[in-house]
Amino acid sequence: MRRAIPLQMVVIALMSAGVSAQDTQQPVAIGSRLEPLVDDYLIDEMTGDARLELHRPVRREIVYRTDAPWEGNASAFCSVFYDTTVDPPVYRMYYRGLHYRHSGEPAQALEDHPWVLCYAESDDGLHWRRPELGIHEFAGSTANNIVLTPEAVAEIGGDPAHTATWLDTNPDCPPDQRYKITIVGKPRGLYVLASDDGVHFKPLSNQPAVTEGAFDSQNLMFWDPHIGKYREYHRGFQDGVRAIMTATSDDVLNFPEPQWVQYVDSEPEHLYTNQIKPYYRAPHILMGFPMRYTDRGWSQPVLELPMLEERLARAAASRRYGTAITDALFMTSRDGLTFKRWAEAFIRPGPRQRESWVYGDNFVFWQMVETASTLEDAPREISLYATEGYWEGVDTAFRRYTIRIDGFVSASAPMSGGELVTRPLVFEGGNLALNLATSGAGSVQVELQEPDGTPIPGYALADCPEIYGDHLRFVVRWSDVGGDVRPVQGRPVRLRFVLRDADLYSFPFIPYEPEPAYPDVT
Repeated sequence: MRRAIPLQMVVIALMSAGVSAQDTQQPVAIGSRLEPLVDDYLIDEMTGDARLELHRPVRREIVYRTDAPWEGNASAFCSVFYDTTVDPPVYRMYYRGLHYRHSGEPAQALEDHPWVLCYAESDDGLHWRRPELGIHEFAGSTANNIVLTPEAVAEIGGDPAHTATWLDTNPDCPPDQRYKITIVGKPRGLYVLASDDGVHFKPLSNQPAVTEGAFDSQNLMFWDPHIGKYREYHRGFQDGVRAIMTATSDDVLNFPEPQWVQYVDSEPEHLYTNQIKPYYRAPHILMGFPMRYTDRGWSQPVLELPMLEERLARAAASRRYGTAITDALFMTSRDGLTFKRWAEAFIRPGPRQRESWVYGDNFVFWQMVETASTLEDAPREISLYATEGYWEGVDTAFRRYTIRIDGFVSASAPMSGGELVTRPLVFEGGNLALNLATSGAGSVQVELQEPDGTPIPGYALADCPEIYGDHLRFVVRWSDVGGDVRPVQGRPVRLRFVLRDADLYSFPFIPYEPEPAYPDVT
């Protein structure tokens, strides 16, 4: 028996994606773009045991420790991206160098020093190095990887503690400004620095681009290719809750009055960061990985964690430094203002008792990168990085996490089965490709329907052999028509997916590919 999602839930879900109620019956023109199933936007109904399921990344190795004298245990506010504008391409990482002393520190702890912005690079995203930039002096030497010091941005009262570094992909961006840093300065606000090489930065203006907000976090700007404008996201306090403000502009140096980010289906929570960026494979969808801040006070679970002496020493400055816990969330938006935010953690503090259940840990770096899989002959995957050991010991650890490409959320069903039917879609392309994973006995089948739900001849469920396996791009083929969907492109159709012990992560319609020549196995 079919169990449809209640109409009210459908409308709320679509509103959270930036779709008004009157638009819910209109066909969605998706063209040939990739559609990750991270929200309810394209879903008309889910029946049986089908559901949208959040997936957590796999915890991998520690790739870096901030143990240089100019770094320390409060190194954070990290940005990472893969730079293909240089030859050879390189992975770039920018992070704050800072050390917080406390009475529980070991004797070999680093000395206090001013906030600095540091730079590291990698050829593979796993092995990172500190280049000796020779720009700024520390302890009488320029043999370090420091990009910014307070003195370097004194003309704008710059604060290297709260920065975000990014590659400006605006096609009209001058080449000598393609690397940018968003930084807090005085008068209080967000300022923009620019560089032609990613290491030598200068202010673009001595006036702030954004003036309303708290800014005591990692504050972001980037070019959004989907709307052809710059976006910015920064920290504010809304009714005493750490929240996110945003604005859009044609000019990176002048943003209008910001608005509060909205959540249709989420209760207010303290969000320390936002980490929002267009998903690189589907830039019409914005993804964020905010750090959630939770303080339950001096509870038994906190008191039984290791390194209590350090926790108590931090709490001498403020109780919350000893009692607060941070983890990472996942959220998405299609309009940049209203987000679907999962209440369950995307990254939990995990089984480690040290260097994990601490204020400032599980701080996801801004932006994600693709890396080669460490598994033999497996496809490439997405790497994210997050902090561990913040304000403990003598350094901060940067741990890598991996998740399959498009693998953040899936339409999922157990062996008992479930179905997903989309809203009417209008597509361009010659084949339908699926990113999916099943068990050995599980399967996915696809039916193309008229807008009224009638199966289209040749594309009915009975015409679709069971699909199974683990693929990032599996072309659907029906018994008689093969994989050719060109006869129905450009007109409204529904997609019906039948799932058994399977996950469907995303789908695009792709250019037509002729049927492969299979050997005769009859």
